[in-house]
Amino acid sequence: MITVSTSKRESYHHGDLRAALIEAGLKLIEERGADDVGLREAARAVGVSATAIYRHFPDKGAFLQALAQAGLERLAAAQIAASDAAGGGAAGFNATGRAYVRFALANPGLFRLIFSTAKGDPLDWDNAPDDAMRLLRDNAVRLVAKERGAEEAKLFALHSWALVHGLAVLMLDGMVAVDDALIDRVIDVRKVEC
Repeated sequence: MITVSTSKRESYHHGDLRAALIEAGLKLIEERGADDVGLREAARAVGVSATAIYRHFPDKGAFLQALAQAGLERLAAAQIAASDAAGGGAAGFNATGRAYVRFALANPGLFRLIFSTAKGDPLDWDNAPDDAMRLLRDNAVRLVAKERGAEEAKLFALHSWALVHGLAVLMLDGMVAVDDALIDRVIDVRKVEC
């Protein structure tokens, strides 16, 4: 974008336009949901021309995929911080589940976008696609695989993910009241033998 002043021409420069567009898209999702996020609107929010966004994202699908990836990174960071704060082990594993549900409740549009754009097998043991899934896999291996084997660890991971994802969706959809104490009680029911 070119800005013209009376004394000289100044060219507009954006340090990291891709990152700025993603951040603008994430804010738009918070305000109104992923369905209402447009490429042109994100460009306007950053202060660049509508065509500038196409240098980084060929279409809306690619933009939404980048937003979902940024959301997964934020989810993983929240889970890692929760696990670390709980001291790891079984307590840390349960903390990651509580962090998952609370992330979904705090970021409903982003949470739904993450899982509506997911591709591939997220429980592909050898090629976990993101930090959140690697954390789930690594915790399941650490807590279950040594005593019960890799297949049981995979089932444990799937069971644990289904529990927290299901609780998050039930709360987001208003089927279960949002209640912090209930989140703690439901997730702590998953007793883990270390």
